[in-house]
Amino acid sequence: MSFRIRVNQQDFDAEPRPGQCLRTYLRDRGWFGVKKGCDAGDCGACTVQVDGEPVHSCLYPALRAEGRSVTTVEGLASPEGELHPMQQRFVDAQGFQCGFCTAGFLMTTSALTERQLTDLPRSLKGNLCRCTGYRAIEDAICGVRHTELPEAGQAVGRSLGAPAGPQVVTGTARYTFDIEVDGLLHMKLLRSPHPHARIRSIDTSAALRVPGVHAVFTHHDAPERLYSSARHEHPTEDPDDTRVLDDVVRFAGQRVAAVVADSEGAAEEGCRRIIVDYEVLPFVLDPEEAMTPGAPVIHAKGPESRIARAEANVCGEAHGEMGDVAQGFAEADLVYEETFQTQRVQHASLETHGCVVYFEPALDEEGVETGEDRIVVRSSTQVPFLTRRALCALYDLPMEKVRVVAGRVGGGFGGKQEMLTEDIAVLAAMKLHRPVKLEFTRPEQFYGATTRHPFKITVKLGAKSDGTLTAIQFRVVSNTGAYGNHGPAVMFHSIGESMGVYRAPHKKVNAYSVYTNGVPAGAFRGYGLGQVTFAIESAMDELARRLDLDPLVLREKNIIGPGEHMEGPLGEEEDLHIASYGLDQCLDVVRNALADDTSAELAPEGWLVGQGFAMSAIACGPPGGHIADATVQLLEDGSYDIAVGTAEFGNGTTTVHKQITAGALGTTVDRIAIRQSDTDVVKHDTGAFGSAGTVVAGKAVMKAANALAERIVSFTAEYARTSRSQLRLTADSVECEGRLIPLKEVFEAARAKGVELKADGYFGGSPRSIAFNSQWFRIAVDPDSGEMRILRSVHGADAGRVMNPMQCRGQVEGGVAQALGATLFEQVLMDDAGQITTAAFRRYRLPAFADVPRTEVHFSETSDAIGPLGAKSMSESPFNPVPPAFANALRDATGVRFTEAPFLRDKVWQAIERHRAQANRRRADTKQPGTRG
Repeated sequence: MSFRIRVNQQDFDAEPRPGQCLRTYLRDRGWFGVKKGCDAGDCGACTVQVDGEPVHSCLYPALRAEGRSVTTVEGLASPEGELHPMQQRFVDAQGFQCGFCTAGFLMTTSALTERQLTDLPRSLKGNLCRCTGYRAIEDAICGVRHTELPEAGQAVGRSLGAPAGPQVVTGTARYTFDIEVDGLLHMKLLRSPHPHARIRSIDTSAALRVPGVHAVFTHHDAPERLYSSARHEHPTEDPDDTRVLDDVVRFAGQRVAAVVADSEGAAEEGCRRIIVDYEVLPFVLDPEEAMTPGAPVIHAKGPESRIARAEANVCGEAHGEMGDVAQGFAEADLVYEETFQTQRVQHASLETHGCVVYFEPALDEEGVETGEDRIVVRSSTQVPFLTRRALCALYDLPMEKVRVVAGRVGGGFGGKQEMLTEDIAVLAAMKLHRPVKLEFTRPEQFYGATTRHPFKITVKLGAKSDGTLTAIQFRVVSNTGAYGNHGPAVMFHSIGESMGVYRAPHKKVNAYSVYTNGVPAGAFRGYGLGQVTFAIESAMDELARRLDLDPLVLREKNIIGPGEHMEGPLGEEEDLHIASYGLDQCLDVVRNALADDTSAELAPEGWLVGQGFAMSAIACGPPGGHIADATVQLLEDGSYDIAVGTAEFGNGTTTVHKQITAGALGTTVDRIAIRQSDTDVVKHDTGAFGSAGTVVAGKAVMKAANALAERIVSFTAEYARTSRSQLRLTADSVECEGRLIPLKEVFEAARAKGVELKADGYFGGSPRSIAFNSQWFRIAVDPDSGEMRILRSVHGADAGRVMNPMQCRGQVEGGVAQALGATLFEQVLMDDAGQITTAAFRRYRLPAFADVPRTEVHFSETSDAIGPLGAKSMSESPFNPVPPAFANALRDATGVRFTEAPFLRDKVWQAIERHRAQANRRRADTKQPGTRG
């Protein structure tokens, strides 16, 4: 047959493969702006226009495009390179964060009519964003500009746009799989259908006969060494309980074998033909049951694995008491106790986990090829340096033989602080000495990656009648799933600031991280604090009600103040300080919202209206150290270069690092290049997690930039034979007694003398400060259906000196939106056999444009004594107060205390009905005989 298709004004005649969708046809021809987010028509990341109409190219057969004109995001701009008006709007408003969804939004919105632009909730129902909270996207579509123009030396504190903005909106920003590698092989994984089983035998002979299959790898090919998929600066934080491929599977979805073939189709067929003989073992899914005597032991491993009590399935535990809680409760006028539960939540980053492993010539210290190869791992990871270290340890490789690099990462939220694909892909690449690609499907993200830890928290509070807390007690059970990656660390973190933010003379905690035969949990935004904050902030609200006190006044009476230390039953963290205090201002945000609120008038007639708030605290960086190295240098053309290890996945660190450098060097951000997330560029970087991108990597960059400024000025003073005090750095020159010496001239003079104008910076992540947040909602609830509407959303954020107000506000809005999803409807469901039943976006509901309100964000006016230029963390913390704030508003509206997330509409309706029935019974019971109703 003859096939003709016009793509971005270019003609192609290559026929599609049988059954090929338009998405893969376009990507095969280099149009990488077309993204894979779900391959099911649910997320819109693959949207293109066919004859001007937007379509989901993952569902559109390539054959149907025959004779048609297809436009991808790369073809949206004019042939002369002028951006399409919608592309320019997205740049001006910064209507993106990680940017993985942006091409899809652009291809949808650029085709909308004026009428469709007035109904964005309906028009955007086919496009999802996990990062922004949608406000920035709406502003972009409506032509609202937020970005400011750069000024020399005036970068910090300004809303400067992300350097990659033009690349994001034109589809030229390169994410993990947006590369072409010659001779690339494709890997697919066979996964276990059982939650617990021993593999008796594996027959791979039929798989190896599939045309195009090169190899099948099983546990016989994998190293015996145990490790953890979690990545931390100190590997001993996590138990070593994982093998690359194991002869025992511990959850439904665990990888059993890997097939490598010329195509994904051949690899998938190879997986289907593998025959596995399983000995099915007893399993346990409930963490409380898993700790009981006689429960199946999931990891029968010794102390070398650092499992707390393997025989009881306790991965990690913490017990402690400060004072005497029994005495504290005896002294209380009121004791409140309740148990709260949170669910599994998927990170749902639109770019799935995956990597491409290939080879490049190894170089010696002088940059000369040695004649040998080294392994390059291009991965969607938040932790390239820690991944390299783990791979080298696993396969006994020297560090110089492995390079790990992250392109632009399409969302992370903690989920990519893991090594879930790189280990098996490197094994195959080394065995075959061929490039290998492994890319998770959307279903694999649900049953083969990690989730947020489900928690069960029992809170007991004692208080005097005036609201003074006398005792706080927690019992926490965290379900870490089949493997302990992040399990102990999340458990420890969950009981830190959540309890430490309140004063009480008596505190006690018993906490357990428990193995079950479910999908493993891992790092997730908030790192355990969100789960326990939901419990204690709900309990504090209920305590206030029972004491007949204003919940704000109760908080203010018991919160720690400036200069105080967070005290807890496990002792103080010595490097954790309140180096700036904005919690009072966060609570004032709530008080001011209450004072001027008229949103109740927006509620439909007959609906129940309520308001509620919550607060939270979080450490700026993880405990135990978080290392960042950075280098800043002057280049030959008079511009600058930053090298820093941390990854960019919508967290905005690239922008902030350039702003810090521009301020120190008196220049503009457009004169600064940046190299990042590559183990070749600097000595070490722990990674982009723990809210460390600004406060740790940013501080290393600041130190390097300040040192370089001093070096340039000192050298120029010597070169110009003048006093150093007479010199000042400008955008492209050094001002010297009224004349300008171009930086290019300074560079040449330094080179002539053998002087390198370059400086290094280092920060070890300690000491750490504390950031605070508050969230307030006014909501309306339909008592006849359980439908809930947010009438107003207000957030207070103590971020210290705000480096980039536009970006920081976006982080808050994105955190609120993600938390609302976890509050209202997101839940990873598992059946009684341990199988995930929500392994698709259409069965796992993510917040869409219509679900997310515009949140008013108010920043505290503080400047931190520890953070770079007074900044504090603000990427994880906005999530934490949202679920309890909504729960408290729901309690205010309905009279029902909801203790289990998410608050599904049907459950809310049922609870209201039960509450009504109970109230009617109470009224009936209190009627006097003979009275008339």
